[in-house]
This record gives sequence, C-alpha cells and structure tokens, in this order.
Amino acid sequence: MYVLIVHASAGAGHRRAAEAVFNHLAESRPDLKLKIVDVLDKTNALFKFDYTVGYSFVIKYMVSLWNFAFWLTEFKLFRFISLPLASFINYINSIRFIRFLIRENPDVIISTHFLPSDIAAFLKREKRIKSKLVTIITDFGVHPYWIADSTDLYIAASDFTKDRLMQEGVNKDIIKVFGLPYCTKFSVIFDRVALGKKIGIDPNVFTILLMTGSFGIGPLEKIAELLCKEYQVIVVCASNEKLYHKMLRRNLPNVKVFGYVDNTEELMAVSDIIITKAGGSTIAEVINMELIPIFISVIPGQEEGNVEALAEFGIGMTPSHIRQIKYIVSDLKNNPLKIEEIKERIRKVKKPFTCQEIADVIR
Repeated sequence: MYVLIVHASAGAGHRRAAEAVFNHLAESRPDLKLKIVDVLDKTNALFKFDYTVGYSFVIKYMVSLWNFAFWLTEFKLFRFISLPLASFINYINSIRFIRFLIRENPDVIISTHFLPSDIAAFLKREKRIKSKLVTIITDFGVHPYWIADSTDLYIAASDFTKDRLMQEGVNKDIIKVFGLPYCTKFSVIFDRVALGKKIGIDPNVFTILLMTGSFGIGPLEKIAELLCKEYQVIVVCASNEKLYHKMLRRNLPNVKVFGYVDNTEELMAVSDIIITKAGGSTIAEVINMELIPIFISVIPGQEEGNVEALAEFGIGMTPSHIRQIKYIVSDLKNNPLKIEEIKERIRKVKKPFTCQEIADVIR
C-alpha cells in the first residue's frame, strides 16, 4: 500500500504533524510504501512565496489584516464567493501538484494542510485519482477551508474540534478524535536533575520556558525582564536573531538564552510553566509534556480557536497585558495544588497514542 503524506510549509506546525505521522508509520508499518512531500514545492514560485514569506510577514507586521482575512473567509454570508475563489486559486497555482497526484495515485493521502486536501478532494470528485483522503486538522478550531467533499476521514484534535466539524455539516461517522500528531521525543520520561546540568540551569528552581514558535515574535524580552528577578527563565528566540543577540548583550540575571533549538522537549522537561503562542502542534507537545501553558501573541483566527478550546477544558491562561503574567506565575508557584489540578485536567485531554491510532486506520 502506497501512502503519501502531504503538508505545507506555512508555519512549522503542519510540517511537524506530517513528520510525526511519517516517522511513526516508517517504524511501525514496514508493509507501507511511504512518501512525504511539501505541497508548496510543487506550486509556482509566487504562490509559494505568498504562503511562506508572505504569511510570516503578515503575522509579524500586519496582524490586523490577517484577522480581517480570516474573519472574511470564515463568515458564512461570504462563503459562496470565498470558498470557490480559494479553490480556483489553489488549482491554477498547483498544476504540478495536480499532475503529481494523478501520476502517483497513492492508495492513501494523509494531509496536514487544507490546500492539498482541497486539491485531492477535487481530483477524487473528478475521478482522476482513487486515493483514500485522510485530513488531519492541525488546530482545535475548524476554518471552513478544512472542509472538502470527498474527504474520507477527518482526524480531530478533541471533541471540541469534532463538534465544530459537525456544525460545518461533516458526518460524525467520518470524524475520529485521535488528537494532534507529535514527535515521539515528547513522550520520553526525563531526569530533570540530569537535564538541568546539561542545559546549565538549577533544576530545583521554579523555571519558566519562554518561546513563541519558529518566528520568535512577541514581547519576549519584556517578559524575561519582568520575571528574571524572582524566577529562572529560559528564552528561546528561534529564528529571531536580532532578539537573540540583544538578549545575550543584556545578560539578564537568571535568564538562559537560546537561538534556534532542536531539543525543545528537554527545555519543556526542566520547566514548570511555558509562556508561548497557541499553535496547534505546540499545544499538542505541551499537553503531552503536562506543562502548564500561558498564551501570548495569539494569532487571530486559528490560534484564538485553540485558546477557546483549551479554556473549555480548564487549561491555559491568556493574560490581557504583560504585567498580569507576573501575577499568574506567582499564583501558580505559590499554589502547588492549583498546578496539580491543572495537570490533572491536562491528563484527561492528552492523546498519547495519536500516531498509533492513525496507523491503525490505514488499512
């Protein structure tokens, strides 16, 4: 059986989810022929630029425009225009991907982004491919772009996600609540003392991990300055080199600064609280590590849906201003029982077998 896993490099979350599924299938299902591709590598250059560089630019500098675009494309009264128009734009810019799917005609397509799902569903309706289409929704909320007729199975992050899918008219029988895929390294049980020595922090001190995804956006410097006198702070600047060098020059007390890292799971394991963005893949990793999240720099639209879902579960806090973060952290540190109560709620919603359950439906 030939299984094609497709993602889009618009932010890191879609890729991480796809890689987690690919790696698990490679290890657990030797009977499968596997291939993983980035759909944007098979589109024209301008379209790929808009999805990657354009997306990051808008998120960083024009977030109000993103908010308006998300609202406009989600608003029901405009869908009779926005949905067909989006599909048309997808098709004319993805000719190479369309030809690739027709040529490959895999038995199963697993998609972690709505763009390849939309195109694959169209080709199925046109009877140009016969693939089973599995769409993994990489957020807790559901934008209408995720819905595509001829999709055979939707993998949902939670019951919250399933409810939103059903509200959009998806049959409950083709929805499986498996959770969001994540790398197996976030399932390892770590020795906090040994990790503390490796990373260069005191494992016995209350520690806050401060990271906001691959872009390193948000008021990281201000938050670190606010907390460093009372707590141990780990700051991950990711691709934000300007912030990284500035933080190094400032040399704030009790602050450990990193640029791009590939050991996020270790940094989470030595931390008590994480202050982060509300991306779907990040949330899946945080929940599996049973780390208490405080959300900042929430992107309007998809990340607001994630925050809303977690609020229903009693997980995660979203301060209205930076100064409030200090109060939240202090309240948690001084109330171990509250921390344990939140962790108990996390245990109830975590999905430790997501990739295995996805593998089980690939038959």
